[in-house]
Amino acid sequence: MNPKSPGNGLVDDDIEMIGLEDVAERPPHANDTKHLPPVHTEDEEDEDDHDLGEDSRRALLNSNERSHATDPLKLSTGKLWPQIKSIVIESAPTLLLTTVGLLFTGKLLDRVSHWRAMKEVHQLIMIIPVVLNLKGNLEMNLSARLGTAANVGELDDPAVRRSMITGNLSLLQVQAAVVSFIAACIALVVGLALPRITPNPPPGQQTSGNPLVHLAARAVYRILDSDSVLDPRRPLPPLPKDGYSKITFPKLVMVASTAMTSACLSSIVLGSFMCTLIVLCRRYGRDPDNIAPPIASCLGDLVTLCFIGITSTLLIRVIHTPIPFILASLIVLFAVVCFAYTVRNDHVRPLLTQGWTPLFGAMVISSATGIVLDRFVSRYEGFALLAVVISGLPGSVGSILVSRVSTSLHAAALSITPMTADGRPEPSTQLVMITLLFITLPVEVIFLAVLHGLGWLRLPMLFVAFSVVFFFLAVLISLYVARFLTNFLWAKQRDPDMYALPIHSALMDLVGQLLLVICFEIVQLFIPPMRVQAGD
Repeated sequence: MNPKSPGNGLVDDDIEMIGLEDVAERPPHANDTKHLPPVHTEDEEDEDDHDLGEDSRRALLNSNERSHATDPLKLSTGKLWPQIKSIVIESAPTLLLTTVGLLFTGKLLDRVSHWRAMKEVHQLIMIIPVVLNLKGNLEMNLSARLGTAANVGELDDPAVRRSMITGNLSLLQVQAAVVSFIAACIALVVGLALPRITPNPPPGQQTSGNPLVHLAARAVYRILDSDSVLDPRRPLPPLPKDGYSKITFPKLVMVASTAMTSACLSSIVLGSFMCTLIVLCRRYGRDPDNIAPPIASCLGDLVTLCFIGITSTLLIRVIHTPIPFILASLIVLFAVVCFAYTVRNDHVRPLLTQGWTPLFGAMVISSATGIVLDRFVSRYEGFALLAVVISGLPGSVGSILVSRVSTSLHAAALSITPMTADGRPEPSTQLVMITLLFITLPVEVIFLAVLHGLGWLRLPMLFVAFSVVFFFLAVLISLYVARFLTNFLWAKQRDPDMYALPIHSALMDLVGQLLLVICFEIVQLFIPPMRVQAGD
């Protein structure tokens, strides 16, 4: 949100909104003295924490409706469907396409990781999980911000819409340049630290060096291995027999240039697509909160991986020429220009200093996920393939709820009524959570049926039953974490559109992996040894 939003001057200490009472103040912008947070006593803070879980329930915004009636919701059969109709129609196809997109991303990684560039410059394969993690979070943050702006009516003014979209795209370029450069640095540092790696040392043979270093090395490969959905047992790429080749200055420049160029191009293509999608959703009366976050997460990985493969393939042919250095310099120059424009744009200038902590915090949480994968991917066949849906899909569902609750809180702070009110009853947060929960269960069943039908996995019925139960639990955890995290950040004067999604996404990756491990362990008690058969 921004200080020049329509209706921003209507923010008072006591906010009155339909179906909302005692919502925490809107997080103030930097250098914005008009919206300083009120001073709370300790008793007031305790009361706020007690009411935290109820904020989003009272404030949940439906983009197509906000009436001035304060009557309680009537959940009779005739009243229920109109409340959840838009959620079902908009979210179900999106989540199904997201799952398909995850499968395509895994297949693409399987191909790209065996190309010449990835084999000759091993650090290139290392930048993939880091770049995908950071870039996916940037795109989800963009979709959440613009979804909120659309639902509170800010994008209805052509001048404001143009300024906000160009400002957010320039901000995305700055963020992409920074995170891709950091990803390249991480890959190079890890490459310097890692000795020769063997996935499974012969019995009795001990690896040399620090065992923690070897564990970290294997964890990096297991992170990549988790995305290979068609051949999860094969390392991606094949582990180098003689350790990593010496890092030279041309390789350093090529890795940095590949990461920054891919992130830049991905931001232009995907950022423009997401902005167009959200504007179209607003124009045709659809709620972008139900559509944009899962698509941003899914397409962010797929598009960025495509550009990494293409860019590295082109640059490996000219690695010993000045071209990679020139390309990287042009990307830096372009990022500087975008930074200068962002600073002058009142709508996005405060965002330059926000949201960095959760991005890098998500990287730390993802490292824990890598350790889980290192321990169990080689133990259970099919683990990586099943992990795609049991961690990715609940994360996507949670991102929808985060975006909806964040929108409602911003709208409450602005006291804005959407322009397209049609009198439909507004669903409570609990009803939205239940609806999303039961939308995802058929997607999970369809996913397992496709795996079995295509011969990719042979799943015992007992395992299918337990996996559905644990998937249900993962979605439930995702939804409750999403609601609590969004309200908690709002109460702490942090904008959920900038802070919530990276943390939530990383947490659900970790929780999903752990639940899948528990599922395998439990089933193994009944069907020893439990090894899901992978198809050819």
